[in-house]
Amino acid sequence: MNPGSAAPFLVSIVVPAYNEELLLGPTLESIKQAATVFRDRGWDYELVVCDNNSTDRTPTIASDAGARVIFEPVNQIGKARNRGASASVGQWLIFVDADSHPSRELFVDVARAISSGDCIAGGVTLRMETPSRLGRLAVAFWNRVSRAFRLLAGSFIFCEARTFRDLGGFDESLYASEEIDLSSRLKRAGRTQDKRLVILTAHPLLTSSRKVHLYSLREHLTVVLKALLTGKRSLRDPKHCATWYDGRR
Repeated sequence: MNPGSAAPFLVSIVVPAYNEELLLGPTLESIKQAATVFRDRGWDYELVVCDNNSTDRTPTIASDAGARVIFEPVNQIGKARNRGASASVGQWLIFVDADSHPSRELFVDVARAISSGDCIAGGVTLRMETPSRLGRLAVAFWNRVSRAFRLLAGSFIFCEARTFRDLGGFDESLYASEEIDLSSRLKRAGRTQDKRLVILTAHPLLTSSRKVHLYSLREHLTVVLKALLTGKRSLRDPKHCATWYDGRR
């Protein structure tokens, strides 16, 4: 099938979630409201939540929201996304983090990119509602880097399912920056297929500012500096990726 055919074009929306009972419900509601865009086009979609070994009400909230819940016992974001993707049946995958809120307008842009026929994958710029000047500067800096180098933010990625699987999905040896690694591999695949990786900018994704408030500047810089000094070595050890894995919520 293809987007121009009369048959439904199935999109799988995958949400990895670890102990997200505080934020998951509103996220899933925003996704369902935005995904009406696909139904308007005659495309079907599914909503898959990968419960990444949560100890709270995350799986119950996901199930009550109508999502199909998949379980991944190893607490790692790459594994959770891959597990959700492996259980999905869509021709396109959309990965949305459990603390992010895509708008209907953003999904319109995604549908247009899919329908173009020359897009292999894409991401989006971010926005964060926070009084923290540092948080706003960090988001603005990331958005510039993302656009300039076509790097995907892990909080929102869409890509052809077949290409994603051909590439082996997210690198499960990485506990952080797995989306940067995937960006590089998708761009190379796009060049061989004469397709683009796009960064959508018209309707930025609203994402949570909780890490700005839960972690100090020193803690953030420690993770970044270790990654810069050791390459991927520190990113392969969850002890060096505390801002993702120490459980603060």
